[in-house]
Order: sequence, then C-alpha cells, then structure tokens
Amino acid sequence: MRLRLYHHHDGARVAYRETGAGPGLALFHSAGLSHREWEPAVEALATRFRVVLPDLPLHGDSEDRPRHPYTLDWLAEVIAGFCHETVGPRPLVAGHDLGAEILLHAVANGELEPGRLVLMSNQLHRGAAHRGRRAAWGLACRVGAVPGLDRLVSHGARVVFRPSVGDKLTVSGNPAARDLLRHAFADMGGNGNRIRSWARFARRRPSGPRRDLLDAYGRIEAPVLLLWADQDKYHPVAAAQEVLDLLPDGQLRVLSGCGFLMAYDDPVGVARELIAFLG
Repeated sequence: MRLRLYHHHDGARVAYRETGAGPGLALFHSAGLSHREWEPAVEALATRFRVVLPDLPLHGDSEDRPRHPYTLDWLAEVIAGFCHETVGPRPLVAGHDLGAEILLHAVANGELEPGRLVLMSNQLHRGAAHRGRRAAWGLACRVGAVPGLDRLVSHGARVVFRPSVGDKLTVSGNPAARDLLRHAFADMGGNGNRIRSWARFARRRPSGPRRDLLDAYGRIEAPVLLLWADQDKYHPVAAAQEVLDLLPDGQLRVLSGCGFLMAYDDPVGVARELIAFLG
C-alpha cells in the first residue's frame, strides 16, 4: 500500500493508505495507535471495498505540529474534509475508540453525512472509562508541554506503552498486538512536537459525560452499526444498548471472546460484520 497525503485547508496533513477496489470505506483507529490496528481484517475487506486507512492527526505519519488546536471540533472538521475528498460525499465509514468519537462528533455537528456508519467500542455519551488512568495520561502530556521536558516525556512514553502492553488489549493474546504497539510508538522517542501537541489535545478532550449526544443520536439519519466486544473492559456493552434505543436506524452486534483490539482477537468476525452491514 502506498503512502498518500490529504492536505486540509489549514495545512494539516492526514497520511493514509488504500487497497482494494469497489465502494470506498474509510477506517479510523483508536487513540495512540495507527492505521495498522485494522491490518488483520484488511485483506478480507479489500475483496469488497476500496479500503482507506488513515492515521488520525497526532498518530503515525499524520499531522503532529503544535500549531493546531487539536480540539474535538477541529479533529471532526479535518476528518470530515478527509472523508469528502478521499471517499466521497456520502462515505462508508467505521471507527474504533477515538476514531469513532471523532466520526460521531462530525456526524452530530452536521459536518459529515455518511452513507452508513459503524461505531465500534468507544465511550459514546458516558464519558471516559478508567478516569484515573486517563487523568494520569493527561498529566504526563501536560508535563511534556513544559519547555525542556518534552523530549524526556517522549522517551518515557515508549517505556510506558512498551510492546507487551498489547497483550492486555486482547483476549487471545495475539502476539501481533505487540508489533502494533511497537509500530505506533516507534517514532515517539525524541519527538517533542508530538508530545506538545498531545498535551494540547489532552487539555481539550472532553472527559465527562456527553449529554448532548443523547439528543444527537435521534438526528442521525444514516444506518448505524454498533459493533462491540464482549470483553472490552474500557467500553461496556451496556452503553451501546442504551444508544440502540435512541437511533432511528441502528443495530447492535457483539463479538464474543474479544477484548479492546477486536480486529486482533477476531479479524474474521470484524470483516464479516462490516461486509454484512456495509454491503
């Protein structure tokens, strides 16, 4: 897959890869990872779709300069522009964790009108799970914004998010999850720009319940698939069940024996559900 770049009107760049032929399908990954989160399921999806795999801003080869605001509004604007240019005006889109949060925000704001929308496990309207850990992560990022400490924190991030962390994100213990973590943080060491940008994002990312989404769900006209893992300790199925009752055209599918990294625990199941829903 060749590396391509989308340039937003404010100069922000989104790096992406694509493979396959057919209707365009953009897949957005989780916080801290990269487009490789989808890798185990891509081959099966590419038989039916032109699969577009972006790195979110602050991740992989995409934008990480601290000149941008990195608010949820800004991220939604950038991703909506990316979808319009690379997939079309009524795109097929799917997101997991942060990728799903950004897509949902873009749809709720009216910036993105997908043909079909897949939301995999994410915090939805409930706010962050494991808030203590998230607060610690936010504090570390803010420390990294202090001049002279950014490079020190960047090296510390590689220690905290070492490859063995991948074992805890799956139920099956798929060893490929270690390679995913290794790749995601390979360029972090010494990257002061990225740490300062993450600090800005950490300060501005909503952490409490998103009550505004409870009203927004009813305005989503596109068919929505809630694709959840039964053993994801960060995102309980109960949240998706609450949302299902509020969506005009929604359905919930739960994959058994899966943890946070669903595509690494059950790539066949993930591809099967996406193909069945998206056509």
